[in-house]
Amino acid sequence: MRDSNLPEAELLKTVLQPLLEDFQYWFTRSRNLLETEQLNFLSSQEQSALLERVKQAQEEVNTAKMLFTATEGQVGIDMATLMPWHQLLSQCWKVAMYFRTEHANSPQQDGI
Repeated sequence: MRDSNLPEAELLKTVLQPLLEDFQYWFTRSRNLLETEQLNFLSSQEQSALLERVKQAQEEVNTAKMLFTATEGQVGIDMATLMPWHQLLSQCWKVAMYFRTEHANSPQQDGI
């Protein structure tokens, strides 16, 4: 529930600023995984396409954050913009979970 005593700009800063920072954090982690690991369960084209989508989303989030900062929190972001970022992160989280599961189940490479 919204605090009716909180001005709209403060509400945006309270909610949107941490959300944008979370998007930046998770897109950076996803990009790192996609750039540094060979994901055997994805084709090279699928991995490259997902990486390009992450890079594009990072640029969009950075732009949104710059606008938000430049306007001192006076600008919000439409849900139509946020939802594709959220959906992309959900896809990246699934890829990361599958990658961790695949590596947890693989035999140790200690010469035995």
